[in-house]
Amino acid sequence: MKKIILTAAILVSSLTVKIASAQISLSINIGSQPAWGPVGYDHVDYYYLPDIDSYYDINAHQYVYFDNNTWVHGAALPPRFGNYDVYKSYKVVVNDRNPWVRNDVYKRKYASYRGRHDQVVIRDSHDEKYRNHYVEHRTVRRGDVKHRANHDNRGHDGHDDHGHRN
Repeated sequence: MKKIILTAAILVSSLTVKIASAQISLSINIGSQPAWGPVGYDHVDYYYLPDIDSYYDINAHQYVYFDNNTWVHGAALPPRFGNYDVYKSYKVVVNDRNPWVRNDVYKRKYASYRGRHDQVVIRDSHDEKYRNHYVEHRTVRRGDVKHRANHDNRGHDGHDDHGHRN
């Protein structure tokens, strides 16, 4: 009888562990976020850029902006955003699929963030969770040969400080 109870208890506990582990889903993409992204987020799908009413797709490494009555996806911002500085402007984290489809909602909701320049970016953080960003960017700036594949020798992520391709 003790063997049956013990076997049943082990069986039930192993099923419980499998069910519990199947429910845990953790998605972290800190390493995919650009150095100009805001600190404090373990997972980001998009940044909404209220100053220029556009988005940045973290996974595709592309900007999404409205041009000629259509949403355009591109590796760089168009020339009309020449004065836009991704390091100094405010970014709103949006984890919604294709947020530009509901752009009127985001534009209205985050209008008060236009012109704000008080957000700490990953490049300037010394938080341990950004250590790889911090170490890689500092290593590149010292001219070391070890640098991220998509960073140039100035420590940029393929964009100048205004979000434009170098």
